[in-house]
Amino acid sequence: MKYKINIIDDEKNLNDLVRTYLEKEGYMAYSFYTYEEAFMHVEDDVHLWIVDIMLDKNSGFDLLNEIKSRKPDMPIIFMSARDQDFDRIIGLEKGSDDYITKPFNMKEFLLRVHNVLKRVYRDNPEYIEVDGYRIDENKRKVSFGNQEIDLTTKEYELLIYFVKNKGLAISREQVLTKVWDENYFGSDRVVDDTLRRLRKKMPEINIKTIYGFGYRLD
Repeated sequence: MKYKINIIDDEKNLNDLVRTYLEKEGYMAYSFYTYEEAFMHVEDDVHLWIVDIMLDKNSGFDLLNEIKSRKPDMPIIFMSARDQDFDRIIGLEKGSDDYITKPFNMKEFLLRVHNVLKRVYRDNPEYIEVDGYRIDENKRKVSFGNQEIDLTTKEYELLIYFVKNKGLAISREQVLTKVWDENYFGSDRVVDDTLRRLRKKMPEINIKTIYGFGYRLD
């Protein structure tokens, strides 16, 4: 699984350069050039935000507050043209994971990104975040914030199947074959029943019902 990174910097040339280098390193990177544009994406299912302190409107500190209010554990790296201890201290106090001063060496920047991701996700590529939920496949654990969600085996397997096929329309028959086994002889209503329980336990999960066909996780 590739790590996804959002970048907000109103200096377009630098923003695009950072994104290009991140993509060359194998990351999925997305650029935003205004505070308002970035604000529309504070709930994105990404693994890291790279935030410039001085933005066109409000500040990177304001954006950090918005991100942390929705995703308290989201790692954030601040960028700033101001090499001031005051900014660095405020950033750390507010929960940023690192701070780098412009202009910076791109090799050092990429190393900082790598180290933050390594520290936060502990080299676990099976760690997944979707709709605010965290899924640890190694431990078969699902959590929302600090609260662990108790799922049955089939509820968990159904969730994972949707996550691994996010954005795709999946028929009820496909779900039965992949989650319940191709030799399952019970009613296909078991899918709807299990999904209903899953939605009740995970109300923020965005699984849509496609009437007459099946489902899709958006």
